[in-house]
Amino acid sequence: MTTSYAGKVNAPEFPTGLDWLNIDRPLTLSDLAGKVVVLDFWTYC
Repeated sequence: MTTSYAGKVNAPEFPTGLDWLNIDRPLTLSDLAGKVVVLDFWTYC
């Protein structure tokens, strides 16, 4: 049995102190509400 949390659990806010690229200020979830968001996670390997 698989439990779905879709629409039941809110996403957490972004942690403070993150390094952001190509924007003037850190984003919040309310800044992104109603928008399509593509996240690109990358690392130095």
